[in-house]
Amino acid sequence: MVKLAPGIKLLRSLTRAAKSHQKAAAKLLAAATPKPPKPPKPPKPPAQPRKPLSAAPRPPGKWLMAQHLLPPTSGLPVLYWLYLPSRVPDSVAQHGWPLVVMLHGCQQSATEFAEGTRMNRLAEDKGYAVLYPQQAVSAQPHRCWRWYDRATQEGGGETAALVGLIGKVCEQYPIDRRRIYACGLSAGAGMAAVLALNHPELIAAVGLHSGPVFGASHGPLGALQVMRHGAPMHADAAIAGVLERRSRQAFPVVAAPMPPMPALLIQGADDRVVNPLNQQLLAHQWLQLNGLPLGPASRVTVKTAARGGARNAHEIHDYLVGRKVVLRVARIAGLGHAWSGGDPALRFNAGPGPDASRMMLEFFGKHRRPAAARR
Repeated sequence: MVKLAPGIKLLRSLTRAAKSHQKAAAKLLAAATPKPPKPPKPPKPPAQPRKPLSAAPRPPGKWLMAQHLLPPTSGLPVLYWLYLPSRVPDSVAQHGWPLVVMLHGCQQSATEFAEGTRMNRLAEDKGYAVLYPQQAVSAQPHRCWRWYDRATQEGGGETAALVGLIGKVCEQYPIDRRRIYACGLSAGAGMAAVLALNHPELIAAVGLHSGPVFGASHGPLGALQVMRHGAPMHADAAIAGVLERRSRQAFPVVAAPMPPMPALLIQGADDRVVNPLNQQLLAHQWLQLNGLPLGPASRVTVKTAARGGARNAHEIHDYLVGRKVVLRVARIAGLGHAWSGGDPALRFNAGPGPDASRMMLEFFGKHRRPAAARR
């Protein structure tokens, strides 16, 4: 091996150092130099109608898609779908459509939620309009409604956006404002509870499927903690905060008492995403809201599993005021984190009953706000 002279070694070292400095200078120059603006992208061609996610035939009513624009400082526009049945009953011609606001869970779209729950088919038969707002990916990467956000819990943020959307739909279509209901799965259930508790004069009843306890977290990490373990130490304080905020907002006028808030709570006993303890805590919260004692249910119904796996065994606990069920708590054996009785071809839906969509509409049909509470 031939050894290089010291002078040649030094020359090569200087050459390598010079090249390294040149590369570093080029990078700094590129970073400091403003990039020319990109040419505008050509407009996209009109979107083709999307094929149904499920093979089941669609109901015959109108399936409308639109966007609810918000003030620039209020957040992102809300994309939504609206189902209007083809048949108009006499009661609808006289009073307008009862409206169910359906709020999807994380990693779902509004259309997936509609098809998975089969709610539109039931709405066609029962005479309900159904509104499906969709969370934007740009607002939350997994499309989760931010039920855990403090501003949203206190009536701002996504709560205000949804109230504005409901108001818009009521102005554009004949909606019976005495009969507006909020319903959701998982994060959507959490959002439905927030919506109802901030606007009890607007929402006549709620349906919460696999939902987290209300108001016990104020951030994403806290939300995960609540979903996994519940929050028994904070549940009562959250409801006390709702009532205190209602009094504060009405000051100096004496606040009107919280109107009754009927609720249907559905939970899978085998849910590994939202701990079933959350349902117990929600039941306690709703008993407090409705002025009912924290005792046993007025009526308990036990249903065994159907042959062939068509229906899971389940228990229904009803809490009555007079002869009216104000709180219904359904615990379903063998059900994980999925909509009971939904289309199993789609995520977060379980085929075996009971049919949660049917349970929701049957419960909602027994509740409405008095005419004096219309907005």
